[in-house]
Amino acid sequence: MTFLSSSLGRGKNTVASTRVGCDGTLLSHASQRQEYRCDLLCLALEPSLRNRYNPSVPPLQVVWFKRDLRVYDHAPLYEASQRGWVVPLYIFEPELWRQPDTSNRQWRFIRECLLELDRELGKLAGRQSGLITRVGNAVEVLEQIYQAHGIAALWVHQEVGNGWTFERDKAVRRWAKARGIPFHELPQDGIVRGLKSREGWREHWESVMAQPCVPVPARLQIAPLRSDRLPTAVDDDECPGAQMGGRSHGLALLQSFLAHRVRRYTRGLSSPLTAPHACSRLSPYLAYGALSLREVVQATRQRLTELREQPNAARLVSALEAFESRLRWRSHFMQRLESLPSIEFEPMHPALAHERTEVDPVLFEAWAQGRTGYPFVDACMRMLHATGWLNFRMRAMLTAFACYHLWQPWRAVGLHLARLYVDYEPGIHWSQIQMQAGTTGISAFRIYNVVKQSYDQDPTGAFIRRWVPELRRVPTVWIHEPYRMPLELQREYGCIIGVDYPAPIVDQETAARAARQKLMQAYRTPEAKAISEQILQQHSSRTRREPRPAPKRTQQLELFEL
Repeated sequence: MTFLSSSLGRGKNTVASTRVGCDGTLLSHASQRQEYRCDLLCLALEPSLRNRYNPSVPPLQVVWFKRDLRVYDHAPLYEASQRGWVVPLYIFEPELWRQPDTSNRQWRFIRECLLELDRELGKLAGRQSGLITRVGNAVEVLEQIYQAHGIAALWVHQEVGNGWTFERDKAVRRWAKARGIPFHELPQDGIVRGLKSREGWREHWESVMAQPCVPVPARLQIAPLRSDRLPTAVDDDECPGAQMGGRSHGLALLQSFLAHRVRRYTRGLSSPLTAPHACSRLSPYLAYGALSLREVVQATRQRLTELREQPNAARLVSALEAFESRLRWRSHFMQRLESLPSIEFEPMHPALAHERTEVDPVLFEAWAQGRTGYPFVDACMRMLHATGWLNFRMRAMLTAFACYHLWQPWRAVGLHLARLYVDYEPGIHWSQIQMQAGTTGISAFRIYNVVKQSYDQDPTGAFIRRWVPELRRVPTVWIHEPYRMPLELQREYGCIIGVDYPAPIVDQETAARAARQKLMQAYRTPEAKAISEQILQQHSSRTRREPRPAPKRTQQLELFEL
């Protein structure tokens, strides 16, 4: 099976665009405009494999790749390789890509990861390519393979996905049981299925991260099954500045971050001006498993060991320790969704269950398209549209502004942002959405002053001018609050508020006060406080055992500033 080079185009019209390179900088390259049609990425069968599968081959060890697109530190692949003929399988599931939290920018990144995975598997089998791809319902695809060739065992990593994948996995489990096929679901990322209490969870996570990474199989016997062609696009979503998928790009970013970019990490992660280069940018590679969490943790700890032996490296050590802690918090939030899958659909705390139930289409669309009249908010949203990435503080601000100032439903807000994030990780995403929307009952209410954030994070207005070109001629003294400009200055600088750029859709101070009052009223009852305590005991971190005051940044760590 090979990937035909002619299939990698995005359509007939080639346009200049930028993408993020391995060192975190923006690279220019030609990308082709995608159209909403089923253009196909041809995963052609090698000529020698086009004949019907040889029935004399024993039943197959099927390794089902999902969010683990690598060959290193891949326990299911290694275990299957020790037992005979292997089918390294990726299933494109059309129904999954019709879910409201998915988008083409995510599929594009995955497809690029699959290209590299295909080559790596091929090397292990001594052939050009090695990945078997099918299109369809997972149960139906597996049944087809079972009927045609037999399946000795099905090997997968446990997935902490969205509600749809959760139900799909249950269906596959039922199918395997009915067919008498061993279904081996191996854990990863330190996540525990069926966890009853967080007591001892951190110790478990540490033990998993300390275990040696699973080696790449010395050789694979890959069964010569046919492959289906995979679509190049699933919708008309454009994201010209998205990071490139593939394990090699993730490894290059990891190396450059540990070697030198970490110097800017602590000071640079809060501003969208500096964060694209100061942060590791590993989040999409971890989200889709091109890198394993364990290998990143171990590489980080190895670098820490080296730095601790060097003089004058205290600042670098501190920065890497902060980064390492965020890797653990990543698993913490994924564990929350694993243990409480309802948080994708229902508020953790019922206090606001009957508030913010209806979307205001005018307010929501203005926020979603970056036309709120608050330049910094709009610049952040537009950057997210164009690149699929934004630093955590600004992600939190966008969520809080929509849920507090605009009083929009948290789930509608979360779905829109999920589609925009290339690095969408359901476990992290829905925990963070609920925390920023004030629906957990255990997190501090973080109602951002978006104008203050603008002055603090973009003092010269350079970020605003880049992403909100309507304001490019507005001087710095007015750039953060252009609606305060006298009309004669608006004319002078070529930006009439309400015409060239929108006036603020709400008064942020008035809206913030109203939101805070509603939140305090909802959570101050004895019943609400009792529920908050129950949630705290079941789902909060056990890092600290003693009571603590309401935190300023409790669990609001820069998870996507990885």
